[in-house]
Order: sequence, then C-alpha cells, then structure tokens
Amino acid sequence: MSALIEIAGLTKQFGAFTAVDHVSFTVQRGEVLGFLGPNGAGKSTTMRMLAGFIRPTSGTARICGHDVMEDGVRARACLGYLPEGAPTYPDMDVQDFLAFTGRIRGFSNGELQDRVQQAIALTTLGEVRRLPIETLSKGFKRRVGLAQALLHDPDVLVLDEPTDGLDPNQKHEVRRLIRAMAPHKAIVISTHILEEVDAVCTRAIIIAGGRVVADETPADLARLHPSGRLDDVFRKLTLKDAA
Repeated sequence: MSALIEIAGLTKQFGAFTAVDHVSFTVQRGEVLGFLGPNGAGKSTTMRMLAGFIRPTSGTARICGHDVMEDGVRARACLGYLPEGAPTYPDMDVQDFLAFTGRIRGFSNGELQDRVQQAIALTTLGEVRRLPIETLSKGFKRRVGLAQALLHDPDVLVLDEPTDGLDPNQKHEVRRLIRAMAPHKAIVISTHILEEVDAVCTRAIIIAGGRVVADETPADLARLHPSGRLDDVFRKLTLKDAA
C-alpha cells in the first residue's frame, strides 16, 4: 500500500541560503512521525512545502498520491494542517471560525454543525466556544488551530508544535487525542520538544542544517548515545552537523 505522505529530494533555497537540503521520507497510515530539530533547522519550511504553502526549489511532496503543487486542491482535501503560530481570524469567535472553516471544506447544514461540535468536543473548547479568539490564551488559540485541522477528519495530519503553549493537563489531552487517531492516519508532528517523541511518536526524524541526520524508531534513536537519553542524542547529532 502506498504511503500517505511521500517527500522526495525536497529542497528550498532563499537566495544563497539553503533552508532545506534534499529531504526525503515517507509516512504510512498508522505512523506518528516526530520531525525534530533545533530552531532554524528547516522543520517549519519543510512542513510548509508539504502543505503546499511554499513552492520548493526542487523535489516533490505528495499527500495521498496527489502532488501538492500540481494537484494542490486534492492534496489539501486530504490534509489537516496546524501551522506554526496557529493563525486564525482573531475577531471571530471560536464556533463561528470553525463553521467558516467547515464551509470552506464543503460542509453545510446539519453536517456542518455536527463537524463543528465534534471538533470542539475533541479539543475541549466548549467553555470558550463563544469567545473571540483574540481574547484567548496562547494554549486555547493552539487548540482552536488543532480543531480546524481535525474538522474534516483528514487522512493526513501535519502539526507544527501542537502542544506549544499548553499547560501539562492540556498537553496530556492533546497527546491522548493523537494516540487515539494514530491507527487511522499518517501524522507528522514538527517539534523541538523531545518529550513528544516518547509520548506519541512511533518514529523520529532529526533534521539539522536543512538535512536529515537520523531516521529511527524512538528506541533505536536512544541507542545512538551511550546514555540512552534523547536529549543527548539530539545534541550529538545536531552539534555534529553544525560543526
């Protein structure tokens, strides 16, 4: 069976600077891939190219078999994307924003209402559903962004820092939700938080200087340093690459 995410030779240059350098990987249904790296390593740029928001300098990205540049509408129909910063329309309240998102996705009437209510329930936004998004805390804004990504029940989820700004209880709930969805989807979590790997990921890629420096299961990744600690592995690989 074909992978739901296929990235081949993906490269992005900004002038003389190469932000992403021939990155290749695939993600199957049932996999939760942690996409790790220090700040400026190329994580968010890779995710934006996968989501079709930045055109690559070279290489390809496919979602459910659809090239994100050549067949972008079909590719994005299969994708739930939580971008860095979770951008929204801040003057809208939570429920109206999700309804707006649902209408863009093609839902209407009772089905639209059901999708919105389910997204609110999954991300525990009931208490703030009628509050303007601009008045919410960073953690709640993040959950609104996650709700819009989940609303259409996509086969592929690309989540850029999904637990950023959440308190410990909220992180636990989001990770529980990701684990529950994992068997039915291909999920990529871009993060610099190493605890996310142990918490939810079945596989991890470390990127440094725009290049993939490791692609392992969490257990195999831990074996790359005598201490068995992911933070030691992370430092070893990323500092080596920087040197």
